[in-house]
Amino acid sequence: MTAVEEPGRIVLLTASHRVAPGLLSWPAWETLRGADLVLCPDAGHPQLPYLREAGVEAELSAPDARELVETCAGGRTVVVLVSGEGDRRLTDGLARLAGSGRVSMPNLELLPGSYDLPGARLLDLVQVMDRIRRECPWSSQQTHKGLAKYALEEAYELVEAVEEGDRDELREELGDVLLQVVFHARIAEEDAEEPFSVDDVAGGIVEKLIHRHPHVFGSERADTPEEVAEHWRRMKAVEKQRASVTDGVPLGQPALALAAKLSSRARTAGLAVPLPSGEGVGYRLLALAVEAEAAGADPEAALRAAARAYREAIRATE
Repeated sequence: MTAVEEPGRIVLLTASHRVAPGLLSWPAWETLRGADLVLCPDAGHPQLPYLREAGVEAELSAPDARELVETCAGGRTVVVLVSGEGDRRLTDGLARLAGSGRVSMPNLELLPGSYDLPGARLLDLVQVMDRIRRECPWSSQQTHKGLAKYALEEAYELVEAVEEGDRDELREELGDVLLQVVFHARIAEEDAEEPFSVDDVAGGIVEKLIHRHPHVFGSERADTPEEVAEHWRRMKAVEKQRASVTDGVPLGQPALALAAKLSSRARTAGLAVPLPSGEGVGYRLLALAVEAEAAGADPEAALRAAARAYREAIRATE
């Protein structure tokens, strides 16, 4: 009776380039250590130094599909370190062999050695932005001041996407706003006197969020949104040490939003401030903005909604 030859096993081992090399899963390390042969088609593969350090020998080789199948003869397990972009030549070749029905195929397995963590694509954005800053004739010449107008435009477009409820637009506009943050941070790295990076930006906001949420990261308690807001105001007051409740209110924002923000600051501080009297539409708009803010409405958003209705009325008339 003829003995049936073991089919062997091909393991395509992938690893995310967004995770530090060497940080592989335990099943990946077990498979690598137990393999009869480990192949790597790329001499510059980032995992190679860490495999050698762990005592796993990898042979630099780029076999085609048929050669790889033949290497598995006799029940051998062969692991192939696949690049981050994959290996279409090899996988397509294996698929053709398997579909032909004329070749006794080994067991095929795709083994992820590491997975992207949430937020991992942000690393790609930082890397892409770095290259664009170095190599693009336009981007390499931009400054904080030159880009400021784009930040405003993108912020307005984000607000419009939110108000219109378009999910695809919302995702795109969030990306455009994020690009502005990363772009400015990349430019800031080049400052000769006070450089900072996107990591400094992220680190600063992480510290701020943790400090201003003692009910989440500390021992304090907040059961309602109002209590959370009170924590936030108290922490912010300690941090900023402002001489006036109006400190930190940007005067360059849209006028209705500015009026509402000033009203909110005064009301939150318990200040009974009479509205300035005067002639003209500006003082009437100020009174309306304060009235809207006190009622919990956003006068800027309300006027935008009315303006959109006006735009549709104009189009209908046309």
